[in-house]
Amino acid sequence: MPLSSQPTFEMTLADYFRERLQECGQEMTPTPHEDTLWYLGNMLARFGDSDQLFSYDCGQVSIRPLALLYKDANEARHSWERCLILRQLGDLALFLGAVFPENYTRRGILKDYFVGMGGGAYDYLSENAQQNRHIFSELAEKFVRILELIAKACSRQVIFDANDVLMLYQRWRQTQDPRIADQLRTLGIQLADKDTLQ
Repeated sequence: MPLSSQPTFEMTLADYFRERLQECGQEMTPTPHEDTLWYLGNMLARFGDSDQLFSYDCGQVSIRPLALLYKDANEARHSWERCLILRQLGDLALFLGAVFPENYTRRGILKDYFVGMGGGAYDYLSENAQQNRHIFSELAEKFVRILELIAKACSRQVIFDANDVLMLYQRWRQTQDPRIADQLRTLGIQLADKDTLQ
């Protein structure tokens, strides 16, 4: 069969993320359940579409704050409606906390906020959702580890200059974020117990 007539296969964004999550998830013990990795890959692809991430409210396009989603869930009249809102809350907490932590840290919103909001939402879903309860249960129980998994799967290779390295080190000193520590170590920076740059 000539090369030009062979079928070609295109990877979807969800497939790409699932593959990355599976690669990075191999380092976790125990590894995340296959269904959970599928869910996360689809979630990341969904948020790749700005219409799924942003909402239009009060004449502005923005990401609805997690606290307002929580308020909406509490005010929901039906269980199915509450579950839909809490799923959005959990998914957003995972996505934003993993992919944009620095943006929120600068505003004083730390990882604990995402863990509390997202973990609580998934915990409710693990007992009340119509389907995928086992996925929501794993997401609730391992929220911090899943957050780190997504961050690693979505990380970019960046070329750092000296100023970037110093800014990265300063962010690590402020947040003690283990992902930033790993980035610094990858750049050859040894972090001593005394938190000094070597």
